[in-house]
Amino acid sequence: VIKIVDGDTYDLLTADKQTLRIRMEGIDAPEKGMPFYKVSKNYLGSLCFQKDVMIKVIETDVHDRLVADTYLDNKEMGQEMIKAGLAWHFKKYSSDETLAQLEIEARINKAGLWADPRPIAPWEIRRLHREGISTKDSFK
Repeated sequence: VIKIVDGDTYDLLTADKQTLRIRMEGIDAPEKGMPFYKVSKNYLGSLCFQKDVMIKVIETDVHDRLVADTYLDNKEMGQEMIKAGLAWHFKKYSSDETLAQLEIEARINKAGLWADPRPIAPWEIRRLHREGISTKDSFK
C-alpha cells in the first residue's frame, strides 16, 4: 500500500510496478471535511500503509477503482475499519452480515464516529451535494 486516499480508498503498487486504486468493499468512510475524516484515514494508514496486502477483487466501479476486500495478517481491513467505528457498513452495496453486526457493536460501544450524537453518513453528504445543498455548516 503506497498511499491512503481516505478511510475506504488506497493505492496499491503491484509486483509489476502498476499502481491500482482500491475502493474497499462494503464500507463507506467519512469524506474530506467531515468529522472523523482524518481519524479514519490515519487509522487505515496505521493498519496497512507500506505493507503487503492481499486483495480479492469484486468489481470495477464507475470511477475505475477496483472494489475489493483487503486482507492483512488474516484480517479483513473493512471489518477492522467498522469495528473501530471509523466507517459505515455500506448497505446499499453490501449485504455482508459480518459488517452489519460489527457496525451494530460499534454503535453500541460508541466507538469512533458513533461517539457523535448525530453522525451523518457520507452518502447523505454526497446526496446533498448532488442536490446543490451546502453542507458547510453541517459539522459544527
